[in-house]
Amino acid sequence: MGIAKTTRRKLPPSIVAAVICILIVITLFYTETISFLSSSSIFNFKSCSRKGNTMPKSSKLKPATADEKADEEVVDLEVDDRFEFDPNECTVTHGKWVFNRTSIKPLYSDRTCPYLDPQFSCVKNGRPDSDYRHWEWQPDDCVLPRFNPKVALKKLQGKRLMFVGDSLQRNQWESFVCMVESVVPEKKKSMRSGHSHSVFKVKRPYNTSIEFYWAPFLVESNSDNPIIGDARKRVVKVDSVAKHTKFWQGVDILAFNSYVWWMSGTKIKSLWGSFANGEEGFEELDTPVAYRISLKTWANWVDSNIDPTKTRVFFTTMSPTHSRSEDWNRVNGTRCYNETRPVMRRGHWGTGSDKRMMGVVADVAAKMKVPVTFINITQLSEYRKDGHASVYGELGGKLLSDEQRADPLHYADCIHWCLPGVPDTWNQILLAYL
Repeated sequence: MGIAKTTRRKLPPSIVAAVICILIVITLFYTETISFLSSSSIFNFKSCSRKGNTMPKSSKLKPATADEKADEEVVDLEVDDRFEFDPNECTVTHGKWVFNRTSIKPLYSDRTCPYLDPQFSCVKNGRPDSDYRHWEWQPDDCVLPRFNPKVALKKLQGKRLMFVGDSLQRNQWESFVCMVESVVPEKKKSMRSGHSHSVFKVKRPYNTSIEFYWAPFLVESNSDNPIIGDARKRVVKVDSVAKHTKFWQGVDILAFNSYVWWMSGTKIKSLWGSFANGEEGFEELDTPVAYRISLKTWANWVDSNIDPTKTRVFFTTMSPTHSRSEDWNRVNGTRCYNETRPVMRRGHWGTGSDKRMMGVVADVAAKMKVPVTFINITQLSEYRKDGHASVYGELGGKLLSDEQRADPLHYADCIHWCLPGVPDTWNQILLAYL
């Protein structure tokens, strides 16, 4: 019996061509897909905002090594995962100072601003270093907007802004004036300087004034004007602000401050009633006690006279001093003299800031009817031991002599700040709140 042969039928050429085409298309699609998925562009996701970060708090901050601390000093400012500033959510007290000579430049210098007091003109007075002008405060969780002079003037249009307090508040006032004045034509600005009240005015279209009023204790004292240099002879009238408040009436934005003048000793001579009856009836009170009574007097005036729908009230927290180099572990240092870099250790707190006094301010403000917005500059300024006038300022209205500069232990000013400098950041925060 023979075996039947299987008959093979050839596929038509049209079907073969179609199959080949389909295989080619599938191959090309697969190749392109792999190429597309492996492209780096699709994986360049932006980092999630810290606002919504679900990372456990314990893993966010780790002790920085020496190399990591050095790396923190220079950053690419374009790579940033922080959210935009929100006054209700951003905590400006927690952050770090970042150095960048290229991107961080002052809006003025002590040679270009005509309104700057010689007391704060450090470079003009011979300070040889300038790195202190190129540090930027970066809060941990948000981006603090840069100070824009035109935006500031727009927000102040038709309004009066007044800084009230001591020479540190004057420090902040001069910083603010210098940061905005360069964008105002010469014929549209003016300055009137007085012993107690100074006014920088900008004409149309802004029609605004940026003012300073001298009241170092906020309440009245026998050292308001003229100033009594010997702190032991100062007497504070803890129950009255009447002499000062006539200047505060009608102001749209009030920024108060009072701290360093209270820190001249453990006791303050305090008086009730009128100076017309003499100064002999004073009582020596513990400084925090006198401070609390005086702040309550100030708070009562604010609550009784300020309409919060028309006037905003700010309070700049205490500006730290850096008179003890042991605070930042420089045992052989001389106060703030020759300091050229900030303290990089997180949470640094020196002996120049009294938390009891800070607590008094917070306690009094919490009980006020009129809301008070704090410009909380204490912690961020604590790091800036490098920012003070040191031996490049004034004493008694005169620049220090060569002999005095050679004796920083007795003559270095570790209270006031060089301008441009740290107070520019205070005003950066103030503007963000406006």
